[in-house]
Amino acid sequence: MLTANDISALMRADHGDAFSVLGMHENAGAIWVNAVLPGASSVTVLDRHTGIARGTLLPLDDSAVFSGKLPGATERFEYQLQIEWAPAPERTTPHSQVLEDAYRFPFVLQEMDVWLLGEGSHQRPFECLGAHLTTLLGVEGVSFAVWAPNARRVSVVGSFNQWDGRRHPMRLRRECGVWEIFIPGLAQGDIYKFEILGAKGTIALKADPYAFQSQMRPDTASVVYPLMPRRPMRPERLAANAFEQPMSIYEVHLGSWRKADGWRWLNYRELAQSLVPYAKEMGFTHLELLPISEHPFDGSWGYQPLGLFSPTARFGTPEEFRDFVDAAHDAGLGVILDWVPAHFPSDAHGLAEFDGTHLYEYADPKEGFHQDWNTLIYNFGRTEVRNFLVGNALYWLERFGIDGLRVDAVASMLYRDYSRQEGQWIPNRYGGRENLEAIEFLRRMNFIVGTERPGAITLAEESTSFPGVSRPPSADLQSGGLGFHYKWNMGWMHDTLQYAAMDPVYRKHHQNQLTFGLMYAFSENFVLPLSHDEVVHGKKSMLDKMPGDPWQRFANLRALYGYMWGYPGKKLLFMGCELAQPTEWADAGSLPWHLEGQSAHQGVQRLVRDLNRVYQAYPALHQQDVKPGGFEWISHSDAAQSIVAFTRWGEDGSCAVVVCNFTPVPRHGFRLGLPQAGQWAEVINSDLGIYGGSGLANGTLTSEAVTAHHKPNSVVLTLPPLATVILVKLSD
Repeated sequence: MLTANDISALMRADHGDAFSVLGMHENAGAIWVNAVLPGASSVTVLDRHTGIARGTLLPLDDSAVFSGKLPGATERFEYQLQIEWAPAPERTTPHSQVLEDAYRFPFVLQEMDVWLLGEGSHQRPFECLGAHLTTLLGVEGVSFAVWAPNARRVSVVGSFNQWDGRRHPMRLRRECGVWEIFIPGLAQGDIYKFEILGAKGTIALKADPYAFQSQMRPDTASVVYPLMPRRPMRPERLAANAFEQPMSIYEVHLGSWRKADGWRWLNYRELAQSLVPYAKEMGFTHLELLPISEHPFDGSWGYQPLGLFSPTARFGTPEEFRDFVDAAHDAGLGVILDWVPAHFPSDAHGLAEFDGTHLYEYADPKEGFHQDWNTLIYNFGRTEVRNFLVGNALYWLERFGIDGLRVDAVASMLYRDYSRQEGQWIPNRYGGRENLEAIEFLRRMNFIVGTERPGAITLAEESTSFPGVSRPPSADLQSGGLGFHYKWNMGWMHDTLQYAAMDPVYRKHHQNQLTFGLMYAFSENFVLPLSHDEVVHGKKSMLDKMPGDPWQRFANLRALYGYMWGYPGKKLLFMGCELAQPTEWADAGSLPWHLEGQSAHQGVQRLVRDLNRVYQAYPALHQQDVKPGGFEWISHSDAAQSIVAFTRWGEDGSCAVVVCNFTPVPRHGFRLGLPQAGQWAEVINSDLGIYGGSGLANGTLTSEAVTAHHKPNSVVLTLPPLATVILVKLSD
């Protein structure tokens, strides 16, 4: 029997245990049914199997709480509610309905899931949390589960219940702090949120942290969508992601790579038909997508995500995104996602103060707020938060077949004083500046990815000298490296771009900016990044960074790209850089594809394509990208002529020689020492006429037994102005 307090609490949506009073209950040998149905005029209980009316529910105390004893019923049975709704202009449901009652169904979570969630060791919490299309007791519907341990009440709301939090309050599994309910009759495409009565008595409408689909901004609801089935890693992808394989990454912002009809985004299927073949034709091995997790603000480029499990609706459905990944794999391209566990925005529908407390974020702003980005920081010391993030990593890798994750802003995670003044940060338990909890999280994430998804790779955007970023951690994850496969070489990027932007007349005084990077080039497994960050916010486009007259600017850029592709390390180039885009990247627009029709830009594009093909064709240029045995200096001290030359070695003893002339002066009769005697072919010359250069070429050269650069054999060649030349030894 319902008490006056029960009725009042149900009507206020403030009842802490709705399942204890709603649904079918036995009392003193009689069977009662209770329901909260705002807007109902009459309610009849039907036998689910026979359709026979077994009793009527009446409103209590002029409330929307309906209750009734079922005449003649002495045992529980499966029932339905036949509801007549009072006319209302805002009602979208039929006037009369027969509904399954959510409160006659058993627990949603399995006991093992409850135990793992409570312990904080569930590696794939997305398999039980969130919204899942389910059949329970022979009835189709959706099971909902959400972690909100400090909430006083949580309800599922949506158009199916007029967004009324009194209709479907959930049941709390106290062992793990998760609220759950099965709502029959819901299906794919239904939109929903969680209405949460927080610990402090405030009510918030929150999107599902585990939603597999979300509405596109400005709408913020979650969408019921099936969990993608697991996709095993293709054997060819496993092989292609190995350290000794070539990796040339094309970094892409899907919203501005190309616009359809001059204004609208391409959808995932259109991108599969255009972006994938373009990247393949250009010779890239991988696509790296700026974050595609759902995000509320276009201008964040995805770096302020809220729907971590939702591929953004800007470009289509999760299934269509999966098809895009498949299309890339079919073309021989890997797909890397930019992944953002470093921070999240404070939008009201997101994770901020999720259950009325600082559940996902650190409570103290000295730990939990990024001043640079006005965003919140995950509480890496909380096991449930770590599992949320690690589970998300596995979700993308396992359910969409993603090849790897590039982890954004790792430096901001590693240090508690990141971008903070003295007194604005809290030391760790030893008094130091390292964020020990974040370090443990990164080690654990990389360990689990490595063990659960062999062949997948992780890459760190990390700009400090933190040791061992791409080295394995200890067995207990308490020491050693962070476990990433690769680290972005931000030092190389900074020094190289600073050198390239310099007037050639001054370069002889800064030769060390080309050579210093080899002091640490193999301390980590490096990726050489010319990323989106280098062509925005007043940093100029790659072409616009280059000095000199128009011809020299293009030549400088071509020489830079040749040097980069010859240098040890995997390659990354942001979209538009291959076109020598003259202006900074603008995320609201499209790449200037008309430049393909202009010879100078077309030449740079063709060079990038040829560099990729040569890089892949010759093992010496990629096989030992991350091993010191793959590099040897020939000449690094010719600062007067701004020339560097070096050898790249393959594991089989094959080699390639890279020579760069960073002045606008051609060097005729330049004698170059070679690592081996024989015939050498010029496979790249960035000064060729087909690239827009002056056309000074060398063709095939035969070495002479003349010592140069401490080598017993050498050739005489012409070094074109502002150019990179790559030579390979022909077979004997």
